[in-house]
Amino acid sequence: MRQRLSSEPDRYRGRRRVPTPPRSRYAAVVTTAFVGAGVVALGAGALPDAKSVSPSVLDELKQASVTSQDAAARADSADRATRDNDRGAVAESTEQDPWLLPLQGYDFKQPYGMRWGKLHTGVDLVAPEGTPYVAIHSGTVTKAGWFGGYGYAVIVQHTDGSEAIYGHSSSVSVQEGQQVKAGDQLGLVGNTGHSYGSHLHLEIHVKGQPLDPVPWLQDRGVDIKLQVEAYYSEVAAS
Repeated sequence: MRQRLSSEPDRYRGRRRVPTPPRSRYAAVVTTAFVGAGVVALGAGALPDAKSVSPSVLDELKQASVTSQDAAARADSADRATRDNDRGAVAESTEQDPWLLPLQGYDFKQPYGMRWGKLHTGVDLVAPEGTPYVAIHSGTVTKAGWFGGYGYAVIVQHTDGSEAIYGHSSSVSVQEGQQVKAGDQLGLVGNTGHSYGSHLHLEIHVKGQPLDPVPWLQDRGVDIKLQVEAYYSEVAAS
């Protein structure tokens, strides 16, 4: 059974780099170095007179050196391709399941913390009534409808187990059990439930407990106070 959530005013959104295999180019480079050293040695000591050496032997040594250099070049090219593929995989993964702002053009009001002697368990984003708001991350809609002091609300459980609660909607656009992606519209900003004016109340719950959405979303590349979606910064910097 879901832990009972608070309502206002009583109680009022990598990345790990895939390790690349050992660089095979180093083996090719070492091979090239040994072959090169052998040629130098033959020229310096073993071959006092280059004219006395069979042309076929010299050709074989030269061909071996060229072949090793070609192998090193191919290994380096493959290594670069691997790094590019790894970077592309990070970019694709991040782009497919990003964290986003819930809406655009709002005023950040009433942060998480104590208010009127009680814990305000989310943040309030003031916007005109009827402004669409969207899912900050992909997940499953577990609540869509009237929810006590939250008024009309939407709750989305993300794939990592965390939950986002969107409260005081004028209407909701999704149904319980629906799968949503980051950026999908969930509802419209409103003034329902225990609300002081038109705004979106956003909460983040982890293991049933509310957390401050500001640092939690910052860790996921979203600055909700500055209205910046920076989830792409790591990819751009790679």
